[in-house]
Amino acid sequence: MKPYRSRFAVGAYYCAVLIVLVVTLVTRVNASSKTSSQTVPNVATPAKLSTDPVTRNGFERFYNMDYDRAIREFEIAVQQHPDDPFAVNHLLSGVLWKELYRTGALDSDLYAKDDFLESRQFPVDPKVKAQINELMDRARELEEKRLQANPNDIEALYARGTTRAIRATYMGLVEKSWLGALRAALGARRDHERVLQLDPNYQDAKFVVGVHQYIVGSLNWAWKAAASVVGISGNKQRGIQYLYEAANGGGETSVDAKIALSLFLRREQRYKEAIDLVGGLMHGYPRNYLVALEHANLLNAAGRGPEAVAAYRRLLQLGTGNFPEARLEQAAWGLGEALRGQHDFQAAAEAYDSVNNYKHVDPELQGRAELAAGEMYDVLRRRDVAIRKYQAVIEVDASSAHAEVAKKRLKKPFQMPKA
Repeated sequence: MKPYRSRFAVGAYYCAVLIVLVVTLVTRVNASSKTSSQTVPNVATPAKLSTDPVTRNGFERFYNMDYDRAIREFEIAVQQHPDDPFAVNHLLSGVLWKELYRTGALDSDLYAKDDFLESRQFPVDPKVKAQINELMDRARELEEKRLQANPNDIEALYARGTTRAIRATYMGLVEKSWLGALRAALGARRDHERVLQLDPNYQDAKFVVGVHQYIVGSLNWAWKAAASVVGISGNKQRGIQYLYEAANGGGETSVDAKIALSLFLRREQRYKEAIDLVGGLMHGYPRNYLVALEHANLLNAAGRGPEAVAAYRRLLQLGTGNFPEARLEQAAWGLGEALRGQHDFQAAAEAYDSVNNYKHVDPELQGRAELAAGEMYDVLRRRDVAIRKYQAVIEVDASSAHAEVAKKRLKKPFQMPKA
């Protein structure tokens, strides 16, 4: 049985903004997997996963979503390498990603709807916001100092591109400054393209460039023409090739490239490749809740509904014991979607209902779940319960897109579309 398809469609304009959002969802600071003969003389070897044990421990914690201990490791690395922009970027990414996860901003389903650009800002702690800005400025100062000494310093160019990618994430999700975010994202691409001009074998630089190539290459001809006017080009096949090269390059963008590939391969309906990639990440990082959740999402998208249902239920069963601070309401939502695709409407309604049993549920997800539950109760011909659900959606946020749909459902019961 086919998976249930979300009611939301992403238009061309929003697809363009995904240049920022995909970097948001999958990128964190990355350092080079090797040194370069073109770096500034007498500059200490940067803190890298492959050479620095403290940094390596930090990455291991980071990818298992143990953000607190990852941040502690990255802080030690900064103390040991105070003039190293790579070390500062590592710490910056740990602080930012911990806060984005805490606020629910890493729920990729939020970006499947056409009104995400107008949605509310995520409530970032003011102290954390100040720390993020301070670290971004500190990294940029170190990078510019090295580039003033040598404009072709590959490591500094790469580090600046990484800082710009992180700034794009921050500007887009925290400040909701989409123009500023797009400028930063394009700056990241240009820096990493320059790195590849200087060293075509610098595999890590192919990550951001590959993401941009794929997304711009996915736009319709009108948007491609508009992008070309300002010098932005793209090619889907080249983007996927670059991401495979980054994924297989053994550098610090390897994991991020695999995550990006899984998203793009899913879009291309190359499900087996995507599932294999994410399955490997699950094995390597068994405590990464988001990776396990994406594996379940991919199974559902691939039409493997019963397996998806089992995967979501396994996540819920393992819970916070295996995935500390996991946002299990996201798995409950996914379970509802998978059961809906299997036409098990009663169980789907129960799964949607369970979303609101978890603490600190994001209001957007709460409204989405209430609406979906109402639709299931309509299908089950329990109109009285459905009406209560639609009313609850409006109570959550009367101005939301979900509330507008709920108002229509109050007037006319929902019916499942014919296959």
